[in-house]
Amino acid sequence: MTGGPIAPAELIERIWERDSTVWTGTGEAGWLGWLDEPVHARERIAEYRAVAARVLEGVDDVVLLGMGGSSLAPEVLRRTFAVERFHVLDSTHPAAVRALAAQLDPARTLVVAASKSGGTIETRSHLEHFWLRAQGVAARGSRFLAITDPGSDLERLAREREFAAVVYGEPTIGGRYSALSPFGLVPAVLMGIDLDRLVASAEAMREACRLDRSPGLELGLALGEGWLAGRDKVCLGEAPGGFGLWIEQLVAESTGKQGKGLVPAPGEGATAPGAASGSAPAADRQLAEVRIPEPHALGSEFFRWEFATAVAGALVGINPFDQPDVQAAKDRTGAILEAVVASGAAPDVAPVSSEAELLAQARPGDYVAVLAFVNPTPAVEARIEAAADRIRGATGLVVTHGIGPRYLHSTGQLHKGGANNGLFLQVVDDRGPELDIPGRPFGFGRLIDAQAAGDLEALRERGRRVARVRLDELA
Repeated sequence: MTGGPIAPAELIERIWERDSTVWTGTGEAGWLGWLDEPVHARERIAEYRAVAARVLEGVDDVVLLGMGGSSLAPEVLRRTFAVERFHVLDSTHPAAVRALAAQLDPARTLVVAASKSGGTIETRSHLEHFWLRAQGVAARGSRFLAITDPGSDLERLAREREFAAVVYGEPTIGGRYSALSPFGLVPAVLMGIDLDRLVASAEAMREACRLDRSPGLELGLALGEGWLAGRDKVCLGEAPGGFGLWIEQLVAESTGKQGKGLVPAPGEGATAPGAASGSAPAADRQLAEVRIPEPHALGSEFFRWEFATAVAGALVGINPFDQPDVQAAKDRTGAILEAVVASGAAPDVAPVSSEAELLAQARPGDYVAVLAFVNPTPAVEARIEAAADRIRGATGLVVTHGIGPRYLHSTGQLHKGGANNGLFLQVVDDRGPELDIPGRPFGFGRLIDAQAAGDLEALRERGRRVARVRLDELA
């Protein structure tokens, strides 16, 4: 915070006044549209329902193509409400793309492309794949919907191809704060979720966050004061409906920069493995509660955590609305893909070091991140989780795990911009047969390999401790 600590009541007032000096005074006021989004959402419910009624006619399945803020809130909604015919695709693994496409009838599937910028390489690659698959469908544009900010390349493409609808996002809301914007609520209405109840929950929390005993303020102060006291690991326990996935992006990408940052850890307890029952929390950990007593309370919890993260950012002393280090992995990936196209050689994803050598470098206060560029089937994800549990028990450290390239749009900012207290174990697998990306000189297999190679290079460039192993080498 510029100008020193701020009293809680004053902090609330200044946030609602859009005073960027609460943080660093470097343009934060231009990214506070999320404060009013519950109100705007109420005004747009009829619009969202009308779009859904139009595009769902004759549709059996919906597949959402998106990354990070465009996919994580819909994924949490899908899991929480147990919606079976709604699918979220945020993997570039050729086997994952091929498997999902094989389940779907192009003539009876609505494809939703969601990207604020409109240029996200994963989403655009997925879109071209599904567009080609729908080639024989009459009026195939009627089976496509775009959610994007005004003026984006995705909007232009959607108009050219006569998509059924284009729904605009709010440019003053960053991706990770967009759960209560069209990027979360349009998928929600397509799932059949009661938007009146979901939005009412968010509106109630918004009003509560104006009060002196603001739930968002209390959580944010706990997070920020915990960080100031050296408790940088935010242990979330077992968050329902995959809510921890969404918190990871919000908290890690918002606070993980300038050598600082909170490390969100879904599934972790506040005490180290093996500690006696009733033991005090470990010195580097704090416990945060997720409050979702019933599914529609997601609206409330989305807003509470957004407000809390903004408050925590003020205490940590960073701009919680930018992501200066995310571009590093994208640049590395782009350079690798250029080399692949020029030479025809595959990206290098050979093993680097070993798990044992990596963990031997562990220090007190570190955490381990298992970063898996694999086909995210339930069996494979269970294997990654089992490896994380094993490492947790062996080291006593907080252990997180993420699926690539999803995590690049989530915790990747923290990994490269936060404190140098992470040990990063990258896991790769056999990509299987290549799957071409229409209009690109490389396929999905080359893309995911370039993303894995690019992220490892970006981590090494920042002096991070890294290793890469193959999936079949995990114990």
